[in-house]
Amino acid sequence: MMAHGTLAAAEPLRLVAFGDSLTAGYGLAATDAFPVQLQAALKARGHDVVIENAGVSGDTTSAGLSRLDWSIPDGTQGVIVELGANDALRGLDPAIAEASLDKILARLKERGIPVMIAGMRAPPNLGKAYQERFDPIYARLAEKYGVPLYPFFLDGVAGQVALNQRDGIHPTPEGVKIIVANILPAVEAFIATLRPPG
Repeated sequence: MMAHGTLAAAEPLRLVAFGDSLTAGYGLAATDAFPVQLQAALKARGHDVVIENAGVSGDTTSAGLSRLDWSIPDGTQGVIVELGANDALRGLDPAIAEASLDKILARLKERGIPVMIAGMRAPPNLGKAYQERFDPIYARLAEKYGVPLYPFFLDGVAGQVALNQRDGIHPTPEGVKIIVANILPAVEAFIATLRPPG
């Protein structure tokens, strides 16, 4: 049914980027953080969106779960979940990360808030056995909940010295630009599902 509503949405689409330091913008000026850059990129492409930065540096999936309800206000129309890097950096049991992410997705589904998952990969130094347990978590959960998955949040940036801060973990402003450019088509596809065409 094609209802061509002449009522253009007056209110911007309200999204929340819910994650750890990679979302929060650790070591960056506030204007260089991922949610700010993503919002600017979407606006440049004609999308009226507001993206709230609900990133907390150091958060594991369990910590994210414990603050979920107060981090995602009522009225949120979509959430980009980016968690798990700290679980992997600490070598935490992937089963814990999966259970916490599962509960986050279940809770947001319960609240009727659509989700897009940004996947993470275990650092190579943790070994193949850990990677084989950790890396597939995101695809499994995306399938279970029928939500879109962006396979690897740091695609094109992980391991690139020039695109990361001195710690080798957190992206520079240039690194964030690349993350945004890479994830943009997936986010556009996600937000296209959040509003009926008008």
